Parts: sequence; C-alpha cells; structure tokens
Amino acid sequence: MQTVSLREPEIRSAPAADRLRAFGEELDAIHARVQAQIGEEDVLRVKRLRRFSRAMEVTGRALIHFSFEPIAFALGVIALWLHKQVEATEIGHTALHGAYDGLAGAEAFQSQRFWWKVPIDEESWRKGHNIKHHGNTNVAGRDPDIHFGPVRLTEQTPWSEHNKNQTLYALGVIFPNFGFVMNFHFTGVHDLIQENGRPEKYDVLPDRSWNSAKGALWKAGRKYAPYYAYEYVLFPALAGPMFWKVLLGNWLSETMRDVYSAATIFCGHVGEEVKSYPKDHKAKHRGEWYAMQVEASNDFEVSRPLSILCGGLDRQIEHHLFPRLPPERLRQIAPEVKAVCEKYGVEYRTGTWWETLKKAFGWIHRLSKNEPQPVRAILREMA
Repeated sequence: MQTVSLREPEIRSAPAADRLRAFGEELDAIHARVQAQIGEEDVLRVKRLRRFSRAMEVTGRALIHFSFEPIAFALGVIALWLHKQVEATEIGHTALHGAYDGLAGAEAFQSQRFWWKVPIDEESWRKGHNIKHHGNTNVAGRDPDIHFGPVRLTEQTPWSEHNKNQTLYALGVIFPNFGFVMNFHFTGVHDLIQENGRPEKYDVLPDRSWNSAKGALWKAGRKYAPYYAYEYVLFPALAGPMFWKVLLGNWLSETMRDVYSAATIFCGHVGEEVKSYPKDHKAKHRGEWYAMQVEASNDFEVSRPLSILCGGLDRQIEHHLFPRLPPERLRQIAPEVKAVCEKYGVEYRTGTWWETLKKAFGWIHRLSKNEPQPVRAILREMA
C-alpha cells in the first residue's frame, strides 16, 4: 500500500488523492491503537449493562403488573423502556456488529448467535445493515437505507407519487413502529409490497417469485411471532382481568424505544448537507472510502446517559469509520477523529440532537416534493 506522509503546511496544497491517503493513514493509526486496547474492560462493561438491563426489566414488568395508581405504572413503563433501549442499541446493535467476537468472557455477545431483544431478524440485519449499508453508505442501488418504504431520504431515489406524504408517513408509521418496519425492510417483505423507485426495483429480494416471498415471510415471521407473543400475549395474560393495563404498558415501552431509536438513526445519514452518491461511485483507496463515510454521516451532541441510550450512535461518523468498535471506544476517539478531519479538510458535521433532527425532517419534507434536482446535487455528481 502506498504511504503518503504530509507535513501540516503541505496538506492544503497537496493533490486530493495524496491528501486523502494521508487522512486514511492517520485514521488507520487511531483504529489500530484503540483496537489493541479492547479486551477485559469492554467485556466487563457490557456485562454490567446487561445486569442493569435485566434489573430494569424485572422492575418495569413488576411495576406495570402490580401498580394501582398512575405514578407506579409510569415508572414501570420508563424502567421497561430503559431495558428495551439499552438492549436494542448499546448492547444488541454493538454485539451484532461483532464488537465482542472472540473476546474471552463475552460468549453471550457473539454476533453469529446473538438473540436481539428487538423485533428484527438477526440474520437479515447482519446482511442488510452490516454489509450493504456500512459497505455502501448512501450509495444508490447498493445501500438499502437511502429510502425506507415510501420515504425517500436522498436525491438518488427518483421522486414518485407515493413520496408526497412521506413526512407524515415517517412521523406516523416509521417512528412509532420502527422495529416492526425495519424487520419488513431488512427481510425483504417490503419488496413484496412496493418497488423502491429505482431501476433495480428491490432492495433485498432478487425478484417476487414464490421462493423469494416464502423466504422473506419466514424470516420476518420467525422474529415477529415469538417477540410479540412474549410482549403482547404472555405478560398481559398473566395479569388476568387487568390484561389491558399490562398490554398498554408494554406497548408504551415499545413505542418509546422505537421513537427514540428512530430519532437517533434518522439523524445519522439524513439532511441536505449529507452526501449521497450515484450507483457507479466507488472509492479509489481506503482514505477516500473513509472520507465518504464521514461526509455521508452526522454526529450530534448529547449527555453521556443519552449517548448510552443511543448506543453510541450520536457518534455515527466514528461508528461508520470503525463499525466493530464498542460505543465507549467511539466516544473516546471522537475528538481525535474530528481533529484529523479538520486537518485534512474532510467535512465533519456535528450539532445538537434537536438541530440535527430538525434538519433531517426538513430534508425529508423537501424530498417529498417533485422539485428539480438542486444545483448542489448536480455539482456533487460531477465532482
């Protein structure tokens, strides 16, 4: 591999290829250093989180089940939401990325056999998220996450009639049912219902044949059935005549997790300033690939407790650079990564969570309209 060493005064005047190669080398050095540190400390941390999560589940379910007044019921819902949020993001998402694979004592968190406490099929997620999305972030035709159903998230998906109401659809359907919708998306069930508006037509399935449909429905159902039976049948049934109260509490905790997770994830790659790429765009070397990941992502700033509930995805840029690093390591390296990006002129975006989410929804609303492609996007494709 060609090595490029640039001194500070040379960086801005260096050819783009040399500048980005040097950028990549600095990021590789950060990654190698942090990767070498991963071990017992990280395993102990995820085990502590799992203990906290289980304590919140027991507390939440008990309070929901036995509460006789609204305050205890509300505390139960919050505790159960904390359990579900930590399991979905800081524990589950990280484990399925392989952050704990091969680490002594982390056998319960190995990616290939991890059971996620979210209604999303693990095998489908690993393929659609870890491989397709992370390998081709915001690249049309290769990243299935440039649209979710009728919600168009980049200019790379052509406008169609079903995009007109996408802002309401995102708020009314995706956000409060995020886990359910993501299972539809990654298993390919949505491909059976609606084409993606691009020439390749489907994000997951090769076609709509019976074999493809059967496989998609089986993968979706094998997660939906036990998950929702556990949440909406078993525990409400244990409450007897008060089943409605437990059903309501479980539904509220599910909805809170889905809204929080959707608000986290939509911020990651959506917004007018976020770069997206045509189908034939490919990085020429690792430094350019790193730059693509940075400029197709957003960070946002939150307190440490909120960051834990986000699973470290407030550090979305760092996560896309190094998707197998545990969240605590992403928080650790974020200042360094930002400094390296500024040094080499790679756009690193961060702001408050509210500002970032507002920009994301402003962009979703703009993309709901049948407007000519903005000059900014045309120039970007020509670059």
